[in-house]
Amino acid sequence: MAETTEVLHVVLAEWNDGVDETARATELSDEHLTTIDGVLSVSSGPTVSGEGLEGGFDWMLVVRFRDRAALDAYLPHPEHLPVAGFLRDWAARVVVFDIAA
Repeated sequence: MAETTEVLHVVLAEWNDGVDETARATELSDEHLTTIDGVLSVSSGPTVSGEGLEGGFDWMLVVRFRDRAALDAYLPHPEHLPVAGFLRDWAARVVVFDIAA
């Protein structure tokens, strides 16, 4: 992948039984991830699809990065860690998928 190619980082979360952490996850993402160099945009929230094909996932996060190097710097970044830790604590399942945009 070329260094100048934008990258989309997609995260799907299914919350643990009996909890709905959508609002807090969205708040944390907006608060922390938008401050990281190389992050071009952050979108997150619950599904609004009427198809019912979410496979049990409750929440999605999409982070658009300037390039692959920005994604690589984001993963250990101190502002990413509160979001990653929150998902580790409250999500039963998480899927991450990155694509060149």
